[in-house]
Amino acid sequence: MDGMFDPSRRNSGDGPGRALPRVDGLAKVTGSAPYAGDFALPDMLYGVVVSSRIARGRITGYDLDAALAVPGVERIYTCLDRPRMPASAHRWRDMVGPPGRPFRPLYDTRILYAGQPVALVIAREFEIARDAAARVGVRYEAEAHATKLERYLDQAYVPPKKREGIPPPAEPRGDAERAFAEADCRIVGEYVSPAEYHNPIELFGSLAWWEGGQLKVYDKTQGAAATAQYLASVFGLGVDEVQVTSPFVGGAFGSALRPQYQLFLAAMAARDLDAPVRVQLTRPQMFSFGYRPRTRQRVGIGTDASGSLRAITHDAIAGTSVFEDYQEAVVNWAGKLYACDNVRTGYELVKLNLYSPQDTRAPGAALGLYALEAAIDEMAHASGVDPVAFRLANDSDRDRDMDLPYTSKALRSALEQGAAAFGWNERSPTPRGTRDGHTLIGHGMASGVWDAMQMQASAVATLRADGRLEVGSATADMGTGMYTVMVQVAADTLGLPAARITARLGDSSLPMAPLAGGSWSAASVGAAVENATLALATKLHAIAARLPDSAFVGSRFDQVAFEDGELRLRAAPERAIRLEALLAASGDDAITATAKAAPDPASQKRWARNTHGAQFVEVGVDEELGVVQVRRVVAAIAAGRIINPLTARSQIIGGVVMGIGMALHEEAMLDDRLGRMVNRNLGEYHVPAHADIPPIEVIFVDEPDPEVNQLGVKGLGEIGIVGTAAAVANAIFNATGRRVRELPITLDKLI
Repeated sequence: MDGMFDPSRRNSGDGPGRALPRVDGLAKVTGSAPYAGDFALPDMLYGVVVSSRIARGRITGYDLDAALAVPGVERIYTCLDRPRMPASAHRWRDMVGPPGRPFRPLYDTRILYAGQPVALVIAREFEIARDAAARVGVRYEAEAHATKLERYLDQAYVPPKKREGIPPPAEPRGDAERAFAEADCRIVGEYVSPAEYHNPIELFGSLAWWEGGQLKVYDKTQGAAATAQYLASVFGLGVDEVQVTSPFVGGAFGSALRPQYQLFLAAMAARDLDAPVRVQLTRPQMFSFGYRPRTRQRVGIGTDASGSLRAITHDAIAGTSVFEDYQEAVVNWAGKLYACDNVRTGYELVKLNLYSPQDTRAPGAALGLYALEAAIDEMAHASGVDPVAFRLANDSDRDRDMDLPYTSKALRSALEQGAAAFGWNERSPTPRGTRDGHTLIGHGMASGVWDAMQMQASAVATLRADGRLEVGSATADMGTGMYTVMVQVAADTLGLPAARITARLGDSSLPMAPLAGGSWSAASVGAAVENATLALATKLHAIAARLPDSAFVGSRFDQVAFEDGELRLRAAPERAIRLEALLAASGDDAITATAKAAPDPASQKRWARNTHGAQFVEVGVDEELGVVQVRRVVAAIAAGRIINPLTARSQIIGGVVMGIGMALHEEAMLDDRLGRMVNRNLGEYHVPAHADIPPIEVIFVDEPDPEVNQLGVKGLGEIGIVGTAAAVANAIFNATGRRVRELPITLDKLI
């Protein structure tokens, strides 16, 4: 087996390419899909966290009498009265944690940020715990805090240690400053984006209990195996002594990549009390951990008289916590999108009394490409060149930073097809040139790019006596469609209908899988499922070849096909045997095969791997009130092979919706006097509602790419959001003639 399954055997009607409805859809819409908060155990206790009211200082004491007096309260944990925990920061490090010292809940009296957990109330009922938590008194000695990024820009620094997996800014190419000074046309812009908090519908909660020396947990996580490793490290256990289960996740967008503090607190209390404990966070407490960081970016672009790029400079300053150096690839994208010989980028951090930021859908790219693509639009307008034509003229067929060709780059096709579907040629290039009564109409667009990565993963495939196939891997499905991808890949390999295949995931006892993020799950886990089912297929063929008087005796594996639940000879399809009959002949109740998949190191060095997209947006702006309404969107996406057009379209629509939220709605509002967020709820932290979202047309550009990975897929989770905010901002400029460089673009910035 070479890991590449023969395409001629891909003949299942439910395999890749079919718009198969989600195999987990019925469970979700009927309410039978179990999320972390749905699990319960006998005699379960409930934990509620008490959050710090100050942003910096120390705890001087607690007043617990009133809380302890509430009937049903079992225990209150504080930093002064809690079980022993490891002092080594290394023990607390998780799989994607940035450099620094990971946060340790209830570790000592130091307050590092507002919202920090300062106590845990355990009671027999959730309502009792919540009531008692409100009665906990905490005495503080407050110190001056730093929470507003703009006040501390002079303290910005280049992080001394790079975050693993996050490339630092590329080395300067050419002489950007000189080329900029000599350019015929120049623009410089400063672009600001606020902190944006994850707000999935499912709140974070963990149920932990100890059983026979093993720690078992139901948790909301994007990686059950990674969560199990974290708990094993913190509690000094072997990984096989921890089982984490998370079969369904009600949205995450990156928030569940790292273990959140309720996980440790639930496990700590469960061990100390020898009882199952569930710790559930509230909606305001969802604002007490990771978020997309606030950034200030400065972009300079210079062109010659014809509009050819001569210089790009891109600098970004982002906030991080006082205990970790969180980093993103914010300024790394110009060299991937455009042909320019003179490029310089820079990236710095400022330490603030806030929790560490955390990966949020398309981390770094959503921020960096907002600034870059808005600046490109400004340059196109300043040089009198159509924005689409400008991008086509400056397109690059190589990743200039890595000096590598792409496995494929169909961005040109995405730009052309998107423009045609949108009717871009009818756009007025003159701001305020189109109106509908009192509404100014604007059209804008932007390009997007994201990494097309593959990680090592494993999967298991088991065929049972009744002819049903089960495939499993310790990955996660946050609504991305991973259950369906696993089923379709398996259906393709063994020629079974989807109705006879079950996918299992979200369990750390299953074969290893990477965290579900980065748009790499289909390429990584899908490839592992293909290899596992291929290994199972070879076992089935071997059984057939050993049967007395079998038509398959002496046959080679490349001479057979798996179709409609049968093993058939290619040369004589009528010579077939049911898979159930093969299993019966083997004498086993089930046949199992496990396999891995990993990227080819040699290929990784030869090629750059990226997904691309082009977003086209029409907005209407009320001329008198400044109210913005997105009227329609066309998203043209080049993402290699599309396994399921139905779920793929859903992924892009979700990304576009988040991009619209980024452009017009989302903003964490900080009261710098208190160092606290003041809109920690869904009533005041605005996210798009149905009325805010227009028709969204999704186009998938044909982009065969056998080099990117064995399945030819590139991933879709991130590319939908990348470029959307810039396209909205560019459309608003076209409508109003006003260039707003600070997100979100609210009516007060347009009046």
